[in-house]
Amino acid sequence: MTSAASHAFAPPQLESANLLNLVIVDDERSVRDACREAAQSLGFNALTADSAEHAYGVLDSQMVDVVMLDLKLPGAGGLEVLRRIKELRPEAEVVVVTGYATVHSAVQAMKNGAFDYVTKPFTMDELKRLLERVTAHLKLKSENRILREKLKSKRGFGNIVGSSPEMERLYRMISKAAQSNHPVLILGESGTGKEMVARAIHNSGSLRDKPIIPVDCGSLVPTLIESELFGYVKGAFTGAVQAKEGLLSMAEGGTVFLDEIGELPVDLQAKLLRAIQEKEIRPVGGTRRININVRILAATNRDLEQAVSQGTFRRDLYFRLNVLNLRIPPLRERRQDIPLLVSSFLERMSQELGQERTVSDNAMKALLAYDWPGNVRELENCLERACAMNTGPVIHVTELPSAIHSGNGHTIPEGDGMAKIIPISEMERKTILNTITQLNGDKLMAARLLGIGKTTLYRKLKEYESQA
Repeated sequence: MTSAASHAFAPPQLESANLLNLVIVDDERSVRDACREAAQSLGFNALTADSAEHAYGVLDSQMVDVVMLDLKLPGAGGLEVLRRIKELRPEAEVVVVTGYATVHSAVQAMKNGAFDYVTKPFTMDELKRLLERVTAHLKLKSENRILREKLKSKRGFGNIVGSSPEMERLYRMISKAAQSNHPVLILGESGTGKEMVARAIHNSGSLRDKPIIPVDCGSLVPTLIESELFGYVKGAFTGAVQAKEGLLSMAEGGTVFLDEIGELPVDLQAKLLRAIQEKEIRPVGGTRRININVRILAATNRDLEQAVSQGTFRRDLYFRLNVLNLRIPPLRERRQDIPLLVSSFLERMSQELGQERTVSDNAMKALLAYDWPGNVRELENCLERACAMNTGPVIHVTELPSAIHSGNGHTIPEGDGMAKIIPISEMERKTILNTITQLNGDKLMAARLLGIGKTTLYRKLKEYESQA
């Protein structure tokens, strides 16, 4: 700790840090006093402990939000103390303090749940920035908890998530569709959740106790779709060593969900129309007709009206399926639902991984700015990838796919509400320099975390110096 900096430092109070409890665990009194003075100036309620046992007593008796832990306490192993702290206060964020020679221990501590680390000697400015990051993270955690509570009350049907006006309209349409057994045509881009909406209609209606059988018309070859839908008799074709019941009869009394109905060949469209109208089917190779009693829900990402005009989809089948239709809005049209969706996905992933995960403010801004051509499915896959790549509790913007954190030519909102197009090269420069700053100048660790070679890193730093 540099003493000159400690006398000169007098920052304004941080509003968002008010009422947060911080415990400073260090055997050096001068460090404890200086850190406490700085933390109090930022609005923290700062407590101190000079040993591991003293810290355990404080944690056992008081609610604590942040712990500053010196990894070199007398008679106590730093990682063991960290584990004990996380046992006593799982929600508390731990910032470890270490010397330059033990940065490896700090990295190990972060893998064991520490939020960040700072190396001795550190300036008061460095401490201020660190506490500001912790404050922002705690604020984000609090907002995520609130989002999860909202999520519980804002689920529409089943696992559908969203509280935007567009989704509220969709919920009303699902409710209306569930009150009848008419065919329903569900329209929406790939990844918007058409099967989820179909299941919501089925599970909310009178047929909820009956089966719902999905059929992906786009993934089956044309020669198999007919036998899958209508079944076949023994000997109908080579390999038909025994009869097989079709999905339309297997779902008796329930629902058949025909996904990507627009991919159904025209000749099978005629047979499907006959089955819906006459409520009977004839298995492939058979002569006997079988009565069926099923509800048909169909979905497509194609423009069926255009397909009808082009002659690739039967007009009569289109009208038969389109008794009721629902349009699922793409994610770019309901961006306000993105935080709820992120919270929902991360809640599930956190349970699976056994560690709570959140996203940083900058990462959330990037997620909100991206256009999501793959919709909700792409968002879920993006977060799964980030959780798999990141071992820490916070997903940062650099851990998102490059198409998202680079903006991919889209505008990323800035704090003043204006928008700026950020070139990929500039985003890369900021990412590298910010990472080095966060690691207190440790370039080798920065290269390792960024996944680039140290030679590449030094070359880029030289380029940045020449451009300055």
